[in-house]
Amino acid sequence: MSKGAIVVTGADLAQQALDLLADFEVFYAGKAPTEADLVALCKRVDPVGIIVRYGRVDAPVMDAAPSLRVISKHGSGTDTIDKEAAKARGIEVRAAVGANAAAVAEQALALLLACAKSVVQLNTRMHAGHWDKPTHKSVELHGRTIGLVGLGAIGQRFARMCDAMGMKVIGFDPFAQSLPDFIRPVDLATIWRESDAISLHCPLVAENRNMVNAQTLAACKRGVMLVNTARGGLIDEAALLQAVRSGQVAAAGLDSFVVEPMTAPHAFHGEPDIILSPHIGGVTGDAYINMGLGAAQNILAVLEAAKAAV
Repeated sequence: MSKGAIVVTGADLAQQALDLLADFEVFYAGKAPTEADLVALCKRVDPVGIIVRYGRVDAPVMDAAPSLRVISKHGSGTDTIDKEAAKARGIEVRAAVGANAAAVAEQALALLLACAKSVVQLNTRMHAGHWDKPTHKSVELHGRTIGLVGLGAIGQRFARMCDAMGMKVIGFDPFAQSLPDFIRPVDLATIWRESDAISLHCPLVAENRNMVNAQTLAACKRGVMLVNTARGGLIDEAALLQAVRSGQVAAAGLDSFVVEPMTAPHAFHGEPDIILSPHIGGVTGDAYINMGLGAAQNILAVLEAAKAAV
């Protein structure tokens, strides 16, 4: 007998996660579910849990599922879940913290290296028949300062990579504790002022929306590099575009955007010093399994605790 329904706001889930949820009926909302899609599905199956992959889960979705007890993020960022609405309804929100840390940190490193070494631009030039060795100079990261905003599982893993390359690592995170010796904790003003490159690894909340803006970019060193594998809303995209075009920002490597999927045409399209990837930092075979397992384990933990409390 089924223990209830689980809705996945996506089209699939790792088999390892499905094995954990074998006692439940799992329903998929599709690759790009709208709020209307989720409301309709929740009204039909009344899930006890929702695993969030794509789309948002706001109050109307919760209200369509009177049996809902837990919303579990397939990943670490819960900004697509209305946590206040969930709290008001007694619904617990969980995240698979650290499940995709290795994947995202590696993507951040790839984007940083692409910015410093002009990987994309040189590849394009080579395919067009050019040989730019006599005129090109890349940036050597050894000895440079990398400023990290956010020092959770992803930020600290990325910091170790940068330290291994001989970079000086400074970081801002008011919630981080017991940091390794190679990370020097600083305030945000120091991040902007001292960094040769900046990488964002923090969640998006109301207080830090557009934290990278015209004012903070102007406070940076001229020629700073910027990497974002966190959330697009951390950056004022118009201000970043202007800073790149002026040379204040030498290059940006972006894996997250204010509107996703990115609209076409977009102001970033055709900008040679802005390197784009479609929010795939955490999308690897290993991370897919780890995030699915983490999301399923969180569902089970909350439901089992609720059962024990009765």
